[in-house]
Formats: sequence, C-alpha cells, structure tokens
Amino acid sequence: MLFARRDPRWPRDFHHRRTADLLNPVQAFELFRTFPADRDGSRVPVVPADPHPPAAGPGRIAVTWLGHASVLLHVDDVTVLVDPVLVGGIPGARRRLTAPALTPDQLPPLDAVLISHDHYDHLDAPTLKRLPRSTPVLVGGGSRPWFARRGFTDVTELDWWESARIGTTEIEFVPAHHWSRRTLGDTCRRLWGGWVVTGAGGRSVIHAGDTGYGPFPARIGKRHAGIEVAVLPVGAYAPRRLLRGVHMDPAEAVRAAGDLGARHLVPIHWGTFVLSGEPVLEPLERVREEWVRDGRDRADLWDLPVGGTRVL
Repeated sequence: MLFARRDPRWPRDFHHRRTADLLNPVQAFELFRTFPADRDGSRVPVVPADPHPPAAGPGRIAVTWLGHASVLLHVDDVTVLVDPVLVGGIPGARRRLTAPALTPDQLPPLDAVLISHDHYDHLDAPTLKRLPRSTPVLVGGGSRPWFARRGFTDVTELDWWESARIGTTEIEFVPAHHWSRRTLGDTCRRLWGGWVVTGAGGRSVIHAGDTGYGPFPARIGKRHAGIEVAVLPVGAYAPRRLLRGVHMDPAEAVRAAGDLGARHLVPIHWGTFVLSGEPVLEPLERVREEWVRDGRDRADLWDLPVGGTRVL
C-alpha cells in the first residue's frame, strides 16, 4: 500500500502523553558537545550469538541481547524481536561501537516484531527492509501508515494497556516516559511505550523501550504481578539535567526493576552508539554497583554481553 491513511481512532499527535519537555535547539547542541572524545567500543563485552533460539517450552523465558535496544525474546513457544537495528549506523551516530550480534539474515523464524517507538536507534528502516513483509508487527498508535508504506501487511496498532495474542502468549503495550520523532514535522505523531510479554503460565518479561524514571514502572508492576525479567535501558543519561525526563540512569533502572517486581534485570541501551555524555563503559559499571548497593543478589543481574543469552 503506497498511501496509508491514519486511523481516525488516533489523535493528530500524542503531545498530551509526554511527561517531560523536549530539548530546544540550544539544549540539543549543548548535549552534542558533551559527547565523550573516547569512543572505543573494544572493551564492551561481546560473544558470538547463537542464531538458533533456546529450547522453548511452557513457562520458559529466554533473552538474547543483540546490541543497543535490539533484543530477541523467547516466551513459551513464541519468538519476538524488539527494536531491531541490525544493519549499520543511524543518523547522528553513523559509527557503531560494536557490531550487531546477528544480521537480519541470521535471525530465527519470528512470530512478531515489536517496535517501542520511532527514534532511529529503535526503528531502523534498513533492517526492516530485509525482513519478510508478512512478518507481524506490533506498534504504538499512529505508526501503521509508516509500515504500510514499506509493504508490511500485518501491522497491529495498540494504545497503552492494550494487548494482542500470539498463540497462548499475550503481548501488552505499556506506558513509557519518552517521546517520538523521525523528522522535523512529525514530533509525537506516533505513540511510544514498552512491551510486556506474558506466557501461558503467567510469567512475564518486560522490554521498556526507552524511558525516563517515573510512576509508570510501579503501575505496570501492579498490573502484571508475574514480571520475572526486566529489560531496561541504562545508558544515554548524561547530562542529567537535559535527559532526566526521557532516559533512566543506572540507579533509576535498578529502582524501576524493583517497582516492576522483577527479580532479574537485563541492562540495554548502552555500548553501541554514542548518544550522550557518559563514558562508554560507565552504564555497565554503575548498574553493577547500584544493583549490589540496593541489596540485590548479584546473580540476578543479567549483565549480558552483546550476543549473550540467559534462560529462565
């Protein structure tokens, strides 16, 4: 479909859902000037990724970190891919610090692709171009026309707290403290959020997309009592006075995992692109410190290398 109309269900934009102000041009330039001069990704832990999903089954959750926010989730017998950026760089960060753990051609068969929001480090057109157009795609409200114009035929738009089912697995779109934009003329035209994927036995994994800290994790945790694994962003947080409203720092990510009631935390959104002022390895180092400081069992922090997998 070359021209796809916006569903009248959705408002013209979602500015009313924002919980923080957007950066003005002066602040954006100030942020850019804080980017670290040392952009060496050689110390970011990387392992060869297994392109074959772990053995599935009732009650099983597996998480594979492919780099940045790109994650493969296996819940029961369902495999979903979240926020795939698996080809190259992105506008504003053409150079990757670490290569994607899998290319689109190496991915296992997918039951769905989940997109948290439309920022270039989460919604990557070159990656999606290499996926079958019949792949089911779950997105936030207002996003379907973008995918329809690129030939995707099975696109489901969801509002916060709405869900879709794949077999016995439920996938719910949940709120995030963030925003959306791909061009100067489409700010907040598409709804942003995270994903809670729940198996038949009631155990869940959440991929929070991109979010600042606030009341949403506690609300999500109250609604989903079975969250076992929280895949949360821990990078792109400095300077705090500029990014506090839309990106968590490691301490806030640990706090959010507690709010969600999650036993395990998988730190993502670091080690791939330089998007803010903190040193490349600082998010990993700080989340390890904060996890122990919070009294959590070190073994429950799944600080995966790029390409790493953990199974619950």
